[in-house]
Amino acid sequence: MAATKVSVGTGETNADVREWRELLARHADLTCALDRALQVGHSLGMSEYEVLERLAELPEHSAKVATIAKSVHLSQSALSRVIGRLEVAGLVERHMCPEDRRAINVRLTDEGLQLQGEAQPTQRRVLAERLHAPLVKTCEPLPSTGD
Repeated sequence: MAATKVSVGTGETNADVREWRELLARHADLTCALDRALQVGHSLGMSEYEVLERLAELPEHSAKVATIAKSVHLSQSALSRVIGRLEVAGLVERHMCPEDRRAINVRLTDEGLQLQGEAQPTQRRVLAERLHAPLVKTCEPLPSTGD
């Protein structure tokens, strides 16, 4: 990749910066659309759905919290809050890891597996509609619920 110069103070934006801003805008728009559709249709946030889906893909529907964190790209504290909400809703259960008593496993409940299956077509529809479409920035986040 050829390096491009940044012209400081000239008002010019280099190609890498424009591409980076486009990527950020697309991510924000897609995240907003996923959050809105999953919340309206299934009372789930995008991060909550991602945790459910990762667990649903595993043979035992269970994984260490650290393993889940790597696959959903959330900090340990953010993931802990997501898992807490899912646990309160009865969608996952936390257990001590039998191989490593310092680790915590998270297991998808039958209710969690069912909800993930119901929400999957919504997630796939939003991805199909927005992932490769021209960026239109039309998503407005749902009002905050104090979370």
